Amino acid sequence: MTFSLVARCAETGMFGVAVSSSSPAVAARCAYAQAGIGAVASQNITDPQLGTRALTLMEAGASAAQAIEVLRNSSAFIEYRQVLAVDKNGETAIYSGPNTLGSWAEANTTNVASGGNLLASKQVPQAIVDGFLGAQGHIGDRLIAAMRAGVAEGGEEGPVHSAGMKIVDKVAWPVAELRCDWSEDCPIENIATAWEIYKPQLDAYLQRALDPREAPSYGVPGDE
Repeated sequence: MTFSLVARCAETGMFGVAVSSSSPAVAARCAYAQAGIGAVASQNITDPQLGTRALTLMEAGASAAQAIEVLRNSSAFIEYRQVLAVDKNGETAIYSGPNTLGSWAEANTTNVASGGNLLASKQVPQAIVDGFLGAQGHIGDRLIAAMRAGVAEGGEEGPVHSAGMKIVDKVAWPVAELRCDWSEDCPIENIATAWEIYKPQLDAYLQRALDPREAPSYGVPGDE
């Protein structure tokens, strides 16, 4: 019911997760990232605990592969889960249990990993990885390009209805967290539109949090 990617920007150290599904509010359950530590997607009959546990393990010094191996050996019903991780060194790892739904596949290389289930084509994750690697610019632009590449390759077997993108960088909160929790249209395009609006304002919102005295004006009615 899901296809996703986790990624690290080799130039900035930012981490990002993007995910889409036929289910509602997929990003609320599946997208996890922590600045300086890594990014994780936990999907396919989702256990959100796997996302937070993987980040805790990587924060304690585990690589992505070591974190995924711990989850495989210590998690209930792991045979139903699909988990993707990227760590601070750009190492990636994926686990897809034998009970992963429908036609499923995975692909990964340094700095990016993708996986999916109930896919229209087993080539979708590789298309997502290639889309990320072939794109340029901000990691948010590259995440959007990757998800669009997955859709172009066929995406999920049925229509997707929700999507989300999370980006972390240096601070304790996401610098971008955009979600479309339900749409009859393409939720990935809804996220792409939101990103185009948010991207030019990202640094201003960060500055307002860190020191509002130096922040730009808000640009809303009533703001002098």
